[in-house]
Amino acid sequence: MSSVSGVSSALDQYQIKQEPKQSKELGKNEFLNLLVTQLNNQNPLEPQGNGEFIAQLAQFSQVEGIEKLNASMSSLLSGYQSSQALQASSLVGRKVIVPTDKAVVDTSESFKASLVLPTSSSNVYVNVYDKAGTAVSRVNLGEQAAGNVSFIWDGKNASGNLLPPGTYKFEAQASYDGETKGLYTLLPANVDSVTLGGSELTLNLAGLGSVPLSQVQVIGQ
Repeated sequence: MSSVSGVSSALDQYQIKQEPKQSKELGKNEFLNLLVTQLNNQNPLEPQGNGEFIAQLAQFSQVEGIEKLNASMSSLLSGYQSSQALQASSLVGRKVIVPTDKAVVDTSESFKASLVLPTSSSNVYVNVYDKAGTAVSRVNLGEQAAGNVSFIWDGKNASGNLLPPGTYKFEAQASYDGETKGLYTLLPANVDSVTLGGSELTLNLAGLGSVPLSQVQVIGQ
C-alpha cells in the first residue's frame, strides 16, 4: 500500500498552484471540493484527526455564512433604495411645512403659517417684507401662550392694497423677559423635486432651495 504521509494536503497544493495574479478568495463550492479531495487522498494509517476535520468544517461554514451575509446586505440595500425612490415620488408636488423665514406666496388667497413661542408673551407680531427687503405689512397677534402659534396674512400691505405674488420674508417677534426677541417661523413650501442618495432624502423646495427631509415638520396634501 502506498503512503501519502509527508505530502502536502490538497488544500495546500491548491494554494501553491494558484497564479500570483489570480484571486486568493475561495468560494463555497471550491472549498467543499478540496475538502472532499483531501479526505479521499488521506493516509488510511494516519487518518485526519477529528479536531482538524472540525476546524476545516468550521472554515467552510464561515465562508458560506459570509456569502449569505453579503447576499442579505445587497438585498437590504436594494430594498432601501426602492423605498427611497417610492417615498420621493410621493412627495413631489406636495406642500410641506419647514423652519424658514421665507416663502413663495400666492397673495390671491390667505397665507397660513405658524411661529414657535418659547414662553407666554403679551405682544406677538409678524413683520412681512417683500423681495427687496421693504417692510410691507405686519400681522399683530397680541397676547399668546407658549407653543406653536398660527397666523394668517391676507396678502395686503399696510394700506390694504393687494400685493403681487412672489417671495416674502416673515420676521416673527415677541416681548418677554423685559425685551423683544425674534422667533422661529414654520412656513409652507411646495416640493418641486427630490434628490436621492446619502443618508436621507433632500427636498428641493420652490423659492427656497434644498432642505433635508428631517427638517420637515408637516407633509400636506
